[in-house]
Amino acid sequence: MTTPNGWFPAVRVPLLRGGPVLRWGGARSGTIAGDFVAAVRRNTDQRVTAVASRSIERGRRFAERHAVDRAHTSYEALVADPAVDIVYVAAPHSEHARLGLLAIGAGKHVLIEKPIATSAREAEEVAAAARSAGVFAAEAMWTRYLPQFDVLDQLLQRGDLGTIRLATAEVGWAIDADVPNRLLDPGLAGGVALDMGVYGYWFNSSPSAGHS
Repeated sequence: MTTPNGWFPAVRVPLLRGGPVLRWGGARSGTIAGDFVAAVRRNTDQRVTAVASRSIERGRRFAERHAVDRAHTSYEALVADPAVDIVYVAAPHSEHARLGLLAIGAGKHVLIEKPIATSAREAEEVAAAARSAGVFAAEAMWTRYLPQFDVLDQLLQRGDLGTIRLATAEVGWAIDADVPNRLLDPGLAGGVALDMGVYGYWFNSSPSAGHS
């Protein structure tokens, strides 16, 4: 199937409506978590039923702002909530693996913001725990699911661009070094490699880029 111009393939990314409706709980109440909830509400049938934050006041403000049913006083309470089927982890990088394992240990599915962990060992631990518990665990590498990457993948599979011998990706944005920011805090696993660099790592290691 092709688009009207006859060359670019049609996008195969499915609509995000229909199918099982899960009840989501958010681990953290920052900007990224808010963007996630807004996108879920705008584009899917999924429900966001709970949130947990380090501060109950922030959690309650987040719940009110985003029409989330309730705010929990701890992450432990969030993963123990019987009205939560899957946990979305939007904490700083240093907490990704710990909170992912906390959710898995409670028998919850989990979607962890990128990077899924701060080391290969941690990532393997999360994957092994999910397999053992029989739950779903994934890294929220959102660029992987953008329509343009599906079109590029099809072009490469068709061989339209010939043999790809090199693929490069450059990602960056401005950060004010004089303003406190988690991206510049080594204690929160900040830095270019684990935040901006993840996008380039994904692109250059994906099947579309000619690697396994």
